[in-house]
Amino acid sequence: MTHRWLHRTPNLGQDPERGAVAVVIPILTVGMLAMAGLVVDGGAALAARGRAADVAQQAARAGADALAPASLRRGDPAGLAVNPAAAVLAADQVLQVGAVGGQVSVSGDTVTVAAQVTRRTSILSAIGVDTVTGHASATATVLYGGTIDSNAAASTTRGG
Repeated sequence: MTHRWLHRTPNLGQDPERGAVAVVIPILTVGMLAMAGLVVDGGAALAARGRAADVAQQAARAGADALAPASLRRGDPAGLAVNPAAAVLAADQVLQVGAVGGQVSVSGDTVTVAAQVTRRTSILSAIGVDTVTGHASATATVLYGGTIDSNAAASTTRGG
């Protein structure tokens, strides 16, 4: 007994869905690679922005710590002043040690640092996006003494 389906030859002209998978698979593959690139390299972009923010804050603090020696000798805490040249030098050194690009500006007793971190992409480079860049800025102001965190002070209660 022979089965008819064993001897049948395919009729290529009558099946409209034949080869549909060959068209869908490459489209889905490109879409999946793009999604993976957004996840992996998007995470790298977020990490670059976080790194830029961290180094910008450190550099701004270092710049604000570069006080003018004459303002230290006056004895008036309100008269503390930043030495602009020393502040730029201190902030630039922090940026250099952190391997971060950036600009430093000093205005009165305030030091502002804008930082940029560039990272190479791993997946999106296949479609021409070779780098992602994170930008952040931070400002530090010269203060005498300290500040009190009202939440921390209120949390220290004593039971009787």
